[in-house]
Amino acid sequence: MKKVLILASAGLCSIALIAQTPPPDGGHRGFGREFGPDFGMRGAAPASRTPVTGAPYSAIETVQSQETLNDGNKILGQQQTKVFRDRDGRVRRERTFTHGSAAPQTMVSIFDPVAGSSYVLDPAKSSAVKAELPPARTGQMNWSNHASGSRKGNAQTQTENLGTQSVNGVPATGTRVTMTIAAGAIGNVQPIQTVRETWISTDLKVPVMIKTTDPRFGTRVVQLTNIVQSDPDPSLFQVPSNYTVTTRSGGGREMGGPGPRMRRPPQ
Repeated sequence: MKKVLILASAGLCSIALIAQTPPPDGGHRGFGREFGPDFGMRGAAPASRTPVTGAPYSAIETVQSQETLNDGNKILGQQQTKVFRDRDGRVRRERTFTHGSAAPQTMVSIFDPVAGSSYVLDPAKSSAVKAELPPARTGQMNWSNHASGSRKGNAQTQTENLGTQSVNGVPATGTRVTMTIAAGAIGNVQPIQTVRETWISTDLKVPVMIKTTDPRFGTRVVQLTNIVQSDPDPSLFQVPSNYTVTTRSGGGREMGGPGPRMRRPPQ
């Protein structure tokens, strides 16, 4: 049985949570990271190291997935992450999850481009792991990750401009990328077509919705809701004074941004 991979942003944004269309080689990467650290829809792409300043907000990142099996049965998944960003580009991602009958656990990551550090917090143990951030990248993030009419491996892609409209309460510009894998390219008898629709907030400079439809893996929708465009409490971006902080060399990427690696929560 195929498994739907829902990775935490954050991851989860975001949302990911790198923003990419499912690959032509048939892998599950298309259901991986989507947005930057502040909308993990979880992508740790250039946005993860190039902070957006002057556009603070808080929101809920929701990841929903649906896979339909050959017998008509469906596998559904959903997860939520709280996302906060201040006017200086600091980002906090917070997710609470449960595993079986165990007590709920919370994962917290803080991306602090001002201090040049990232943290993974374990509230249950009052501990944190600190890592140095890699250098910021320059240039704008191409969320669609495709050029109109371009080729990517065995796939032919086409990009459509969907214009501007209100999405989840904020103005956003949309792009639809359709990727077609020709018959026989990966052993497929008939062409395979996937569609990825991305809506970027013109004010926040992050995606507020990404919807991916792939006949191999199902449908995945990642979006920001309950958006409040004001500075969050500054304490959210600080490690509590009673926490034990361990410094780790090198940076991993978890919860949708650069930082020390941590075990993903069970899905």
